[in-house]
Amino acid sequence: QVQLVESGGGLVQAGGSLRLSCAASGNIFSADIMGWYRQAPGKQRELVATITRGGRLNYADSVKGRFTISRDNAKNTVYLQMNSLKPEDTAVYYCNARRLVTAPYDYWGQGTQVTVSS
Repeated sequence: QVQLVESGGGLVQAGGSLRLSCAASGNIFSADIMGWYRQAPGKQRELVATITRGGRLNYADSVKGRFTISRDNAKNTVYLQMNSLKPEDTAVYYCNARRLVTAPYDYWGQGTQVTVSS
């Protein structure tokens, strides 16, 4: 079983930066896809960025060029570096770990709040 704990959220001014961390209690190398999602008030949860076990990256159009996802398998941690933050990036950010085929699973963290002031 994998447990995920996010950290690094907070209040930042527009144009600022934050780095989110997602620490996994289990071995994240078993996950096929690790990702960050976000949910703003009154909106559906949406994909921000994902990284596969092989290192393939995927980003939402709204964050391309500003956010960078990375994973450190040795530390069982996934990161989201967020630069040039905008007020519309304000949301609760969730970490996700997914295994697709053998013994599949889909785990979520509890979320961390990111608030960007204008």
